[in-house]
Amino acid sequence: MSENRFQWRNRELREHVAVMDGNVSPTIILKNGMYLNTYTKQWQQANIWILCDRIVYAGDAMPEKYDRAEVIDCSGQYLVPGYMEPHAHPFQLYNPESLAHHGAEYGTTTFINDNLLWNFLLDKEKAFSLLNALDRLPVSMYWWARLDSQTALQKDEDLFSTSSVMSWLQHPSVIQGGELTAWPSLLDGDDRLLYWIQEAKRLGKPIEGHLPGASERTLTKMKLLGVSADHEAITGKEVMTRLQLGYQVGLRYSSIRPDLPNLIDELLAEGLHSFDHLMMTTDGSTPGFYENGIMNVCVAIAIDRGIPLPDAYRMASHNVAAYYGLIEEVGCIAPGRLANINILEDPNHPTPAGVLAKGEWIHKDHPSNETVSSVDWSGHDIQPVTFNWDLTLDDMQFSVPLGLQLINDVIIKAYAINTDVTLDVIPDNNDDAFLMLMDRQGQWRVNTAIKGFTNRLGGLASSYSASGDIVFIGKCKQDMLLAWQRMKELGGGIVAAHDGEILFELPLPLSGSMFAGGMRELIEKEKTLQTLLQSFGYPFDDPVYAILFLSSTHLPYIRITQQGIIDVKKRDVLFPATMR
Repeated sequence: MSENRFQWRNRELREHVAVMDGNVSPTIILKNGMYLNTYTKQWQQANIWILCDRIVYAGDAMPEKYDRAEVIDCSGQYLVPGYMEPHAHPFQLYNPESLAHHGAEYGTTTFINDNLLWNFLLDKEKAFSLLNALDRLPVSMYWWARLDSQTALQKDEDLFSTSSVMSWLQHPSVIQGGELTAWPSLLDGDDRLLYWIQEAKRLGKPIEGHLPGASERTLTKMKLLGVSADHEAITGKEVMTRLQLGYQVGLRYSSIRPDLPNLIDELLAEGLHSFDHLMMTTDGSTPGFYENGIMNVCVAIAIDRGIPLPDAYRMASHNVAAYYGLIEEVGCIAPGRLANINILEDPNHPTPAGVLAKGEWIHKDHPSNETVSSVDWSGHDIQPVTFNWDLTLDDMQFSVPLGLQLINDVIIKAYAINTDVTLDVIPDNNDDAFLMLMDRQGQWRVNTAIKGFTNRLGGLASSYSASGDIVFIGKCKQDMLLAWQRMKELGGGIVAAHDGEILFELPLPLSGSMFAGGMRELIEKEKTLQTLLQSFGYPFDDPVYAILFLSSTHLPYIRITQQGIIDVKKRDVLFPATMR
């Protein structure tokens, strides 16, 4: 297939037609299966012919020539389009390749991915080279173009200039702009942001919103300004409002917002009978949430809650492809589409017995061992971090009177620090701890306190964060230094130390942000980290997200960022970063 989307070479197209003429043999024939025609929403018995990566035919006939075909008898089995994740953040400890391989084992063969991390780590030429490498995987990989950083950077304009944003929007693998976490700026008159939205729409690429709690008036304004979709509804009524205003709506089932079952119950109670503008997303969940797969889990919930079978499968395939303008390439079983096909033993159970992706077998009868990485990460400048500076006790001067209090995994309020944070060790009789954000290059720091993360843990150091800077949390400065030293040796990662000992380490050798191994190994490591932190007083469910979102300014109410401690609503820097 050509590297240009929607375009096979002329020679390949002639070969596809030659299969129909009986002059060329297909490479695979799926015989006698019941497949879901997502156009008619009907199950049809058919023979499906595949040549290399493309479906050539779906119907009653067998090809005249099939001497070189692998013929699979699918009698008694059901064939559905490969599932599509329409809103992936493919670097939540895992990396895009490991997520794709793991998802494909359970039938998710297409991902529409966030590009945010590449903005922080790579220049656009290296990023685009990496996209091309990922495009060669059997899993179909598409991307968004971020229009804002989702945090407060010291030099935001360097990463999100018109030149940079337009280069991303014009890339053939990029199929939307967003997600738009800076929508308050848009409403406040940011015409540069509006220009980028207009250019994305001119290129035929929709804009994904990020509109939690938005009123009908705000949703209407955002529609007028060009926003096409949103995945932030948390009630059935909020979904209905978005649908009535013409939004494509993603129903979320994630590690921090597992709303899908209740959303479906409430939508059915509202009397909704048309599901064509609904999708489902796991919204970048942390690794353990994917233990049993990705979109197959969402389809199972939709079926269990009473969505008609054809619609449940369309919500994870055809609807996604139609919205993104990809329906001529993926999202359905029909001539001319990529051969992304899931083979089911029972239409009520969407975890597949066999998976084809771009005409390649991911597995035939059960999930197989994880595929060895084929991406040369170091060749794309994704490698262990070299820290050419060191942390000292002099950096650990805490005097700011205002700290961050966790209300849940991702919501943070300001609080007045009453604990003595000038000590080297904060006593265990409270849940206050030191909190520091340090520049990856060691040029600045922000020192404060955090309440509600731990009541005992000596120290934690993490190069995994929303902006790629280093997060330090702990009760004991010496343990924080110990965790730092080990993290530095690893070239990035998450390290926990207590009473002078390393208790846990998760190496993240891919730029200090991503794990280099398979998902199953990572899932076990994340479970260990979660159990450890909860044993040291972490009161919620997803500490990885808590660490990630400490500097994410798209969530209320206060954050620690490169600029300093920020009041999110007012966009005021309450206490600026300190230069070293």
